[in-house]
Amino acid sequence: MSKKNPSVTNKGLSPFDFFTIGFGAIVGVGWALSLNRWMANSGGPIPAAVGYLLVLVMMVPVALCYCELTPMLPVAGGGAAFAYRAFNEKVSIISGWACFGAFAFMLPWEAIYVTDILSMLIPGLTSGEPLYTLNGGNVYLSGILIGVVITAVITLLNVRGAASAAGFQKLMVIILLSGAAIAIVAGIVKFDKGNLLPIYENVKETNHHSFPGGVLAIMTSAPFFMCGFETIPQAVEDSSGDVKAVGKSVVMAVSVAALFYAVVLFVLGGALPWQQFYNIESPAVSNLLLQAYGGTAGYVLYVIVLVGTLAGLLTTWNGFFVAAPRLMMCLARANLIPKFLAKQDPKTGVPKNGIIVCCILSLLGPVMGMGLIDPLTSFSGTACVTSWMITCFCLIRLRKKEPALPRPYRIAGGTPTAWFGGILVTIIFVMLFLPFSPCYMGNLALILYVIWIAVGLILYLVSSGERRAVPPETRAASMFSNMT
Repeated sequence: MSKKNPSVTNKGLSPFDFFTIGFGAIVGVGWALSLNRWMANSGGPIPAAVGYLLVLVMMVPVALCYCELTPMLPVAGGGAAFAYRAFNEKVSIISGWACFGAFAFMLPWEAIYVTDILSMLIPGLTSGEPLYTLNGGNVYLSGILIGVVITAVITLLNVRGAASAAGFQKLMVIILLSGAAIAIVAGIVKFDKGNLLPIYENVKETNHHSFPGGVLAIMTSAPFFMCGFETIPQAVEDSSGDVKAVGKSVVMAVSVAALFYAVVLFVLGGALPWQQFYNIESPAVSNLLLQAYGGTAGYVLYVIVLVGTLAGLLTTWNGFFVAAPRLMMCLARANLIPKFLAKQDPKTGVPKNGIIVCCILSLLGPVMGMGLIDPLTSFSGTACVTSWMITCFCLIRLRKKEPALPRPYRIAGGTPTAWFGGILVTIIFVMLFLPFSPCYMGNLALILYVIWIAVGLILYLVSSGERRAVPPETRAASMFSNMT
């Protein structure tokens, strides 16, 4: 159980707060904008839905590892802290820096997309001549201004403390789920099982040529759309004290998100002939309902779902903004990166310098434009998988290395469950780097990944002087100082 510092206010996040942080960070806008692409890439709504059900089988063992490790080591840092305790500081910097990269690159991703979604609600928002074009994407002054304003709002919410950010998160998740529920009900009304046929067809001429291949395609592309549950362990020091429930929130967020994806694929895939839907313009779900209903009813549904989509974007943005500074603080506490990045506000306990870094990263998004969305997406997914893989093996290692360490929660299946998750994620990790694989991250994303890991190793080397000045026992005690 984490210690409570009486000088720090705004503590006391509930298990539901943690669930909304994790679920909101996972789901976001992908379901509303990319549903038709999932169908096209997998050969139909049925293989895509089955793929996400199998993603659940793949991801739950990984989430269970976090479920046991989080209450066992209830400190900011998640995978970085687990790796430090299980292995050593070198593995910790790789796991932590990769995870921070996933969070950090998601911040400008959200800032880029917010203007795109708002322009669908407010026609003409991005009309006229763009300021410039970057990687094929136009950048408008209005987009930059909107990104700056929303960045400022989210930064201020997080500066006030975790409770303030969690309150905003709950509101946005409620709006997101309301929009999604209305979309699902509207899809059920128009559902026709004939719209799901053919069950499989390779409409985009991708690498697969059968139903199992289509299922595999969605499974290997899923890491990005399941990324976000690892935001939960980052805020565990702000919990109300029930750290066992915090760990369970990880599994709940993963399970509900995967089931949610499978349901919307099946229901909305049957609301309109899927081969008519797969190449529909973005926003996919809003346009599907507009086309299925037409007239005033269709337009009302279009707007409702788009508002839910905007809320989903803000949940992801805020969720990663909560997590990223705390992960940076964890790495700095142990002198794995420069120590000044561990600085906390004495009143709220928020990592001040980490929030400043995340604010700057968010501000980069509006000036980057939509042309960089795809490589940012692929990079973030790969970075998440890196940390997931290491974390599974951390649980295996700690069960042998520190069997007496108090474990408020022990996962079903024990070590074999961790091995199952670790092997599956390792296979996906390897496939992400193979150019002939259906989930190859892409050349630009690969370059970003190599550069990012190199930057982390450089910061690790730059911090070597600070590290040598502090005994290893003191560094470890600093990282795990909030454990009793």
